Amino acid sequence: MEIGIIGSGMVGSTLAGHLTALGHKVKIANSRGPESLGELADKTGAMPVTTAEAAGAKDIIIVAVPPTAMEKLPVAILSASQAIIIDTGNYYPCRDGENVKDGLTDSEWAAKVIGHPVIKAFNNIFSTSLDSKSKPEGNPERIAISVAGDQEEHKQAVQALINEMGFDAIDGGLLSESWRQQPGTPAYCRDLDKETLAAALKEADESKRAQYLETADEAIRPFL
Repeated sequence: MEIGIIGSGMVGSTLAGHLTALGHKVKIANSRGPESLGELADKTGAMPVTTAEAAGAKDIIIVAVPPTAMEKLPVAILSASQAIIIDTGNYYPCRDGENVKDGLTDSEWAAKVIGHPVIKAFNNIFSTSLDSKSKPEGNPERIAISVAGDQEEHKQAVQALINEMGFDAIDGGLLSESWRQQPGTPAYCRDLDKETLAAALKEADESKRAQYLETADEAIRPFL
């Protein structure tokens, strides 16, 4: 497949390495331009491009940027895309401000900003685990990743890609339910197997959404 990745941080670069190793044609971009991506290209085999070129990938586009960068993306290209768009980001008020409003999950907000449906995935696993803990299918130590979204066909395609990468994928429900896999929740970044992750998603209490976010915000604040 042709896959565009916007964002060359830990998640974007780790995904680039995985996906090129699997034989996919990967284009990667960041806000600094393709000339800044030479070392990453040498390491992963991904092709450095502009954000507009990454947004034009025909099969899958992975958006691996914080919410504050979302409005700076090539929205006209993304909104017209026929590709599956994956949002990997997590929202932290102390970093991102109060720009996720009206009771939306961060990915519902992202979909609204870019004018295109998104699938939420790769946000509830540490980049170090994503980099080093893939396992063959059927291995009892396989880590699971939750996939949320409103387009069933797109979710299934993303779940298949995750399986190909060496992780189990489970259905995390609609995009409106993606708060269950966001920072601070029982399902967030705990390297769980698929049965335990499914239980953790179910365990999340909607009445505690603000509390989960506050806990996560306090945890990340010292690192910003």
